[in-house]
Amino acid sequence: MAARLRTADPAEVAAALARVAERPESADLRLLTKHFLALLEQRAPGHSVEVRVPPYAAVQVIPGVRHTRGTPPAVVETDAETWIALATGELGWAEALGGARVSASGERTDLAPYLPLG
Repeated sequence: MAARLRTADPAEVAAALARVAERPESADLRLLTKHFLALLEQRAPGHSVEVRVPPYAAVQVIPGVRHTRGTPPAVVETDAETWIALATGELGWAEALGGARVSASGERTDLAPYLPLG
């Protein structure tokens, strides 16, 4: 079983969000991506949907059938900037899907009920 991600210190998150707004750096994108994926794990525990934000992290969330091998039947994938915008409420789920900024395939991949994260 994969280790769950941990949330970051609130002060670090605030500082990284401020820096990303000015000029996205890899370290800040990684910190924020993992932090918000950890919050999603807490808000939507489960193993039926894999949320991927390459190259930084992936988590399995949403209650339902547990996935154990190969490509999961339900996958959400996006880039770090889009994930952070979704997590903070700067971007809506429908807007991200409509603009092809998120790829979502399979059952239970609608993350709108869980967003924004904080």
